[in-house]
Amino acid sequence: MGHVQAVSDREWDAEVLQSSDPVLVDFWAEWCGPCRMVGPVVEEIAREKSGALKVLKLNVDENPETARRYRVMSIPTLMVFSDGNEKKRLVGARGKGQLLDEVEEFVA
Repeated sequence: MGHVQAVSDREWDAEVLQSSDPVLVDFWAEWCGPCRMVGPVVEEIAREKSGALKVLKLNVDENPETARRYRVMSIPTLMVFSDGNEKKRLVGARGKGQLLDEVEEFVA
């Protein structure tokens, strides 16, 4: 894979909660400046961790149900899911090194 795939409310359970791999989800929106800064970093992580970490993006404007369900109040919010459960939540923009440090423990 090696790239970031969009996920919607409708696909959430199958793509995230039922995934056999750990999943990093980037909650974002078009109008969000910090989200645009984090986007390329998330893409790099997806390429580097391909096969060990599934990386998805969820547009909160287009998919409000999932954003509400997980109480995403600020974006960008990045969450790591494993075995169908939220394991870590990172709110706000971060650099690549810090993001990699935060997700490393979940990478197969």
